[in-house]
Amino acid sequence: MKQIEKVAEAKNFAVVNFGELSGLGEYELRLGPEVKIPGKVFGGAALRTTGGDFSFQLFQPGTETGFLHTHKNHEELYFFLSGKGEFQVDGQVFPVGEGSVVRVSPEGKRSVRNNGTGPLVMLCVQYKAGTFTPEDASDGNILSGPVEW
Repeated sequence: MKQIEKVAEAKNFAVVNFGELSGLGEYELRLGPEVKIPGKVFGGAALRTTGGDFSFQLFQPGTETGFLHTHKNHEELYFFLSGKGEFQVDGQVFPVGEGSVVRVSPEGKRSVRNNGTGPLVMLCVQYKAGTFTPEDASDGNILSGPVEW
């Protein structure tokens, strides 16, 4: 099973490398002895994230999540990086592919499948729903001084 490579780490940052997205199939998420999800890897713990988590997932042609799921508190954003498939929320099915982004609130019953002919690659970002305020939109600070490489 493939492992996340730690590139750099210090007090205010962490950098990891998952490798080429075509190699995501070498990862496997184990949720227990009976539940193994091929092609899925979470990255938040490796980066020490504090406000959310994320995962990459590769679906080979003809594969799917195989179950519906919801969350108690977390909203999710699904970014489709390559391939074609279908996404389902609360019984509504719609096409997704490279460039598609889907937002699902915690109680949305969701699932995804690859009904295309090539791999479907997805990035899912998970965070606590209802926490982004208008003040957060102006949270950044542009610093004076040159950028030195």
